[in-house]
Amino acid sequence: MSTNAAKAQKHSHLEDLGDFTTTPRVIPIALLAIFIGFVASYVAWFLLKLIGLFTNVFYYGRWDTALVSPAGNHLGIFAVAVPVIGSLIVGLMARYGSERIRGHGIPEAIESILMNGSRVHPKLAVLKPISAAISIGSGGPFGAEGPIIMTGGAFGSMIAQFFHLTAAERKTLLVAGAAAGMSATFAAPLSAILLAVELLLFEWKPRSVIPVALASVTAGAARRYILGLGPLFPVPSHPVFIGPAGLFGCLAIGIAAGALSALLTVGVYAAEDAFQKLPIHWMWWPAIGGFFVGIGGLIFPQALGVGYDTIGLLLKGDVAFKFILGVLLVKSAIWMISLGSGTSGGVLAPLLMMGAALGGVGGMFLPHFGQGFWPLVAMGAILGGTMRSPFTGIVFAIELTHDLNMLLPLTVASFLAHAFTVLVLKRSILTEKISRRGYHLSREYAVDALEILFVREVMRTNVVALPANSTLEETRELLRPSKRPHGQSVFPVVDEQQHLLGVISRNDLLKRVDEAAGRPLNERLGDIVSPNVTVAYTDEPLRIVVYRMAETGYTRMPVVDSEDEKHLLGMVSLDDLLRARSRNLEEERRRERILRVRLPLGKRTKTERLIAAGRPDLEA
Repeated sequence: MSTNAAKAQKHSHLEDLGDFTTTPRVIPIALLAIFIGFVASYVAWFLLKLIGLFTNVFYYGRWDTALVSPAGNHLGIFAVAVPVIGSLIVGLMARYGSERIRGHGIPEAIESILMNGSRVHPKLAVLKPISAAISIGSGGPFGAEGPIIMTGGAFGSMIAQFFHLTAAERKTLLVAGAAAGMSATFAAPLSAILLAVELLLFEWKPRSVIPVALASVTAGAARRYILGLGPLFPVPSHPVFIGPAGLFGCLAIGIAAGALSALLTVGVYAAEDAFQKLPIHWMWWPAIGGFFVGIGGLIFPQALGVGYDTIGLLLKGDVAFKFILGVLLVKSAIWMISLGSGTSGGVLAPLLMMGAALGGVGGMFLPHFGQGFWPLVAMGAILGGTMRSPFTGIVFAIELTHDLNMLLPLTVASFLAHAFTVLVLKRSILTEKISRRGYHLSREYAVDALEILFVREVMRTNVVALPANSTLEETRELLRPSKRPHGQSVFPVVDEQQHLLGVISRNDLLKRVDEAAGRPLNERLGDIVSPNVTVAYTDEPLRIVVYRMAETGYTRMPVVDSEDEKHLLGMVSLDDLLRARSRNLEEERRRERILRVRLPLGKRTKTERLIAAGRPDLEA
């Protein structure tokens, strides 16, 4: 890269450095996202209708798309066979259609984003909703949101693949489709955006958040004409202030929800490990899981299917303890087993149901603040704990009920549940599956030290620069190991005015000396140095220098003045960038007390003053 070309690409002034790196490219991506949001709303509508159809066909023998509960069937003992048949169909579809329809959708969406360049095969957009509808319609204890997230993401990715886009832009549109599907399903556009940020985007940048938000809002608006308005679970308004006793109750619910979240996560993967030990092909595992679902349905029929009506009953707070116990024991057991078997289904609705049941238990011992108060608190908390998405859990619970007075209790409980599982478990129920496939996913967001440190803060100024009019003979002394400047293997070449002409490496000098083979080394450095030199500028963030190193392959660069790019100021290398990173690590790990409190306790002896000062010469 020539000096002039580098100048055209650099950020040479502080005022050129903005808070965000978004370009007008976001506009066409946002327009595509709006279209995807509209499509995803109809995808959500189609999947819900499909679930209703299969439920009616499997349990009631009629052709109807209305959402009904399997609990009202009259099949008797034969109802055990329904989940087995449905799961067997899903296993066959996974074996001969696409294995990626297995699971609850969100880990598969994450894997598509991180490992597959946000490319989703078109057949997945067809097989995933059908398999999920069969699984849930035949009594599977799942929600529709996971499959809708994966299906909406598949349509978003598929639409993106028709255009000339980068992998980052395809990721944005995939996530836009996923968020739009969730927004249309639950009438929860804001929590769909938060879910996208906390689980799928892996960044907080306007270039991705803006299109995702527009897609989610579009789907939320379209839902009004397709599925009707929210809230999905109406509750009576709860008190604004609950006092210390109420806050301590939220603390207890948060810890209990965190413990339940950990148990559910461990249980799902314990079931998966158990299935992997079976001496049969994984195609048959869902059918075995379906048998347990059928048995659970005989014991507690309300555990079957999506269970939106059951969640509504728990939020009304007028259910018997036996009912609550059925949810906590039967629903959770068959959900863990069937999900571990690898069938197709979602996790949000079951978590909401189990959280509401946990809140129902808590409501028996905690202060009363209205019907459904503690079930609603526990619903948000268990999402924050199990999915490690506390903001999503808080906002989702509010959007589902439209009870803004619950903001403070939900915040306390959701973040405490989040803290519990973060400290107890290394990975969440979503990322554990990705880890088992050999990948690692970090879900922590922080400003990179290379974003806020500048070249001038890490560059070396004590460098050796070679005069352009010196010869190879005059510089060969630098080639001796004993004469080599410490840590410097690339030398800037400057003219009489100390203007940078280029750089030459120690290896290039050695090569030219060897090629001379006894001939006089009278070549001047100014004649052999290349005028094309990649440079860094004093007021550039280190991130830009890292990118330039990656693009050019050069790990050492001369540093020049932004105003006068011929004026050599020093050198910067990859080692200097690593030292900048170590500074950031030191700030996180080094503990020190800055202020000390000295209480006036009267006149002290000399020994006491030495102790207070922390003097090492105390014994003296």
